Amino acid sequence: MKDTRTILRETRAALGALTGARAKKNEALERIAARLESECAAILEANRLDVEAARTAYGDVMLDRLTLTPERIAGMARGVREVAALPDPEGRVLRRVERPNGLVIEKTSVPLGVVAIIYESRPNVTADAAVLALKSGNAVVLRGGREAFRSNAAIVRAIRLGLEDAGLPPTLVGFVEDTDHRSANELMEAAGLVDLLIPRGGAGLIRRCVENARVPCIQTGTGICHIYVDASADLDQALDIIENAKTSRPSVCNAEEVLLVHRDIAASFLPRLHDRLVTEREVRGAVPVELRLDPRAAAVIPGVPAGETDFDTEFLDYILAVAVVDGTEEAVAHIARHSTGHSEAILTRDGKNADLFTARVDSAAVYVNASTRFTDGGEFGLGCEMGISTQKLHARGPMGLEELTTYKYVVRGNGQTR
Repeated sequence: MKDTRTILRETRAALGALTGARAKKNEALERIAARLESECAAILEANRLDVEAARTAYGDVMLDRLTLTPERIAGMARGVREVAALPDPEGRVLRRVERPNGLVIEKTSVPLGVVAIIYESRPNVTADAAVLALKSGNAVVLRGGREAFRSNAAIVRAIRLGLEDAGLPPTLVGFVEDTDHRSANELMEAAGLVDLLIPRGGAGLIRRCVENARVPCIQTGTGICHIYVDASADLDQALDIIENAKTSRPSVCNAEEVLLVHRDIAASFLPRLHDRLVTEREVRGAVPVELRLDPRAAAVIPGVPAGETDFDTEFLDYILAVAVVDGTEEAVAHIARHSTGHSEAILTRDGKNADLFTARVDSAAVYVNASTRFTDGGEFGLGCEMGISTQKLHARGPMGLEELTTYKYVVRGNGQTR
């Protein structure tokens, strides 16, 4: 097993193979997609072993994050081809200025260099991170969790075979086999070898990276996502949106965790919410949602009294914290106190309240009459994503190709001096 710094040095040394290789990059992505398809059986077998080993430690919702299916692998390959079809951000002139002295100054998009990503549980991240990095001209070092080690290794093998098929060095995609905390710390401290570190996982991982990294670090992922149902909302539509945002895949960061309901509709809407998320789901054999209620909501429907931390928790499960508020202003204030800056939504037919909400809520994605589940690189037309940034520098929201570049100034003259 190679040590982390050796892997980093090999990956950085391979970077030169991508310089000026626009057509070669697209060919590599097409070859990688084909390899993911041809290696599907091997990837599924590796994933089966991971899932079996994790059953005693994980619940069904978290196992869903870990599990691959033929359809999910086909989706990986489809995402790779979608990224290949996107415009190449490398070398794009972002701004051009001609100065009075004749200098021509071009602000030009360039890759970051070596991007390292530390992630947990979700093996699809392995493919997403690799192809976004390669298309944008970067090399990548992947460090997944031990629970998905076999799956990640099988996917990396397919990616590296695709790179070799295209005549590119497989070391453009580094894979850290050591899943001990030590290897994560080594990536955080690899100044001069890592140009950007992206932690993609739970709040503990992200906090550890942000607090300890000696390399530039992007905060991603943690999503305490809110939906506010305004007094004027279409309540049938609201129930559909809330059920989708909470139950379509509760283990992901864009799932709804908190529901806020206007006091004027609480008495009529909350019983319908309970019927939809609890009673009807029990009848059809689906997992019911546990409602954790503030005192005003608890006065209307049955549920679990909300604890002190329930409005500050990313449940990643069939659990929803519910509160009744006096209006849009109070909803905005509640979100400001409890949100992680990921995704929030207002359900309303009042244009002024929608405008107030979108102007005042300071999150990466703010929705009007739509599910928070759309905060995703594929849904935003980015092909896939490196992660969802909840900070404001250098990127915010789903990170695609453009967010994996920086820029430099290219200045052309004909003898000017100052």
